[in-house]
Amino acid sequence: MRHSGRSYEALAAQYGHRRPQQLFHSALHVRVGADSFVVEMTPAWGRNPAARGVVCEGAVGSRLLGRSRLFRYEVRRWQGGEIGDVADAIGGSRRLSSNPDQAHRVLELVAHVPPATWGRDEQHLGDMWNSNSLVSWLLARTGHDLSTLAPPQGGRAPGWAAGLALAERHAVESQPGLVTRTAPSVARA
Repeated sequence: MRHSGRSYEALAAQYGHRRPQQLFHSALHVRVGADSFVVEMTPAWGRNPAARGVVCEGAVGSRLLGRSRLFRYEVRRWQGGEIGDVADAIGGSRRLSSNPDQAHRVLELVAHVPPATWGRDEQHLGDMWNSNSLVSWLLARTGHDLSTLAPPQGGRAPGWAAGLALAERHAVESQPGLVTRTAPSVARA
């Protein structure tokens, strides 16, 4: 994953006429009472998806490639799960809320995440769909304050803007008769 991420960023930087930056990805650790859940997007290579709390799968790269297990991802709402690389998080993890209602809403909404193709912009959001999109979509849809969230200095979180744009689109669609809406004031990666 790190090698492919570096390769992707090298190409993206060349295309964007800028220097390569360090890439970051997102996952959520949600606590509700004594229960703990991990919400993340990962390769769908394991067996027994129910044990990992898999709620949906999607294709990686293209829908055609997604027919192969090697090119699929899964979205997990994994009770008791762990984020494998949390120890590598620069600056550590961040608490976003202590509101139990928001935590419950995040866990409920995970099952409704759109299974868009990873690495593509099928929904014309201006950014690709990936783990950052999942996290920003969930947080924006559940009313979390995202104004202070941004990748560490000198880094990028590709896909973050796609989740925010889709959350905004869903907010507009859920309000019949609303023609325009001001975009939320959030940190865009």
